[in-house]
This record gives sequence, C-alpha cells and structure tokens, in this order.
Amino acid sequence: MGTFESVGGREQGKKGKKKKKRRIGIRIDMTPLVDIAFLLLTFFMVTMTFSLPQVMEITLPPSETKSEITEASLLLLRVLEDGRIFWNLGTEAPRPLDQKELRGFLEGRVNANPNLITLIKVDRKSKYSTMVKILDELHLANVTRYSLAPLLEQDKKIVAQTAGVL
Repeated sequence: MGTFESVGGREQGKKGKKKKKRRIGIRIDMTPLVDIAFLLLTFFMVTMTFSLPQVMEITLPPSETKSEITEASLLLLRVLEDGRIFWNLGTEAPRPLDQKELRGFLEGRVNANPNLITLIKVDRKSKYSTMVKILDELHLANVTRYSLAPLLEQDKKIVAQTAGVL
C-alpha cells in the first residue's frame, strides 16, 4: 500500500548543535486506484443502456421507375414556408387545408380511392418539423403511396393566383 521513508538529517555533533528533525517521506502506491477506476468504467459500460437514434424509414423507389398516373388518382399537397397547406386533385385549383384536419381529410380520400397517390411539395424554407408532422399524419391515415418533392416557383405562382395567398 503506502510506505514511509525517512529522509536524512544531521545528528548532534561535537559542537552541540541541534540535530534537524527527520522528515518522513510518503509514497502512495497508485496501482489499486487504477484497478478501481477500470473496474468502475467496466461496470458502467456493461450496465448502461444505449439509446438508439430515432429513425424514420422512407422507402425509395428504384432510380429508373416510370409509371402512368391518372389525374384523378393524384392528390397534390403544397406546403408553404409558413406551414400552410394547399391541396388539389389533378388540375383543380388549390384549396387551403388546416393541419388539424389533415388526417381526417387523408383518411376520407384514401377510403374513396384506394389507388390514390399523394405528392407532397414542401418549400425549402419551411420548417423540417412541418414536413415530419405531415409524414406522421400520412402514416396515421394509412397512406402508403406518397412522394416528396420540393416546392418550385411555378407552384408558388399557382397557389398565389388561385388562392390569392402570396
């Protein structure tokens, strides 16, 4: 464990000088401390549960997939920068939709047309949480056929012309 070492001093000589007190040197053995540190480190590594990152699984189609889609089976959701949603079927004029009503709206559309494909166009400046909320609503409404795309300037103009938004 620990040892004591005495460090020299002078003994009383002929001239009657006092002898110096001896200093006691202490040397501490650090080996048991290192053992305990590694034991604690090992204990915490073994007993700790690591949390897995939350991941949203998105299935991507093959790179060269082409399919014909009729206008009646295409639901287009446009999400603006401020989080407002506009929807239309085919070539109809876009209409506003509240985020709170999205799930019921989607469930009704999917029940009416099981082959419905939803295209979500999200503005690049909009919040990421808005897109995640919309994807969650799609999942809860059992919409399995959907695609994501960026909202283009042309789409912004269409929404502005038909709905008088921008």
